[in-house]
Amino acid sequence: MSAASNQSANRSINTSRAVAAVVGFVLVGLLWVLLSASPYPSANAESPLLGQPAPALETTTLDDASFNLAQRKGSWVVLNFFNSTCVPCQIEHPLLVAFAAEQNFSTDAVELYTVVNDDNDESVNAYFAANGGEWPRLRDADGAIAVSFGVAQVPETWIIDPNGFVRVRIAGELNEGLLQEQLTALKEMTK
Repeated sequence: MSAASNQSANRSINTSRAVAAVVGFVLVGLLWVLLSASPYPSANAESPLLGQPAPALETTTLDDASFNLAQRKGSWVVLNFFNSTCVPCQIEHPLLVAFAAEQNFSTDAVELYTVVNDDNDESVNAYFAANGGEWPRLRDADGAIAVSFGVAQVPETWIIDPNGFVRVRIAGELNEGLLQEQLTALKEMTK
């Protein structure tokens, strides 16, 4: 084997080793990102609304009662954007049913409302009849409420304080205890 041929083979081996090392580092980095990523929804997901007055929200419930968010001042309000065909919405629904039941026995109860996103009254009412949930469901027929809150996709859950300010945006499916943890922390901060 000639010297030139030997040098070429060595360069090829060194290049292969360098590429393998870079690929190895990239794979280790990706593995680290995957292992450190939280499987939970993002509480306080980015939103320009955080710390700002909640958008005006006037609509009707599926029972045809009028609803005005501004009239809820003095109460903690949770808005959960929902669609009856949304699988993450269906998965988190029992958690909301349990949360609402807890509020029935609380001295500092939170008002829970579902904002119906791109769905019809009949489907939503049938879903709630089959799966529980006695809290009001709000119409968002033209999507204006979702747009004003910047809802990317359902489910999303928003917490509004008694002064009408947006405090938390939870993007994605709730997990057990997350909503109550957020409310407890917020209530402690406002004491």
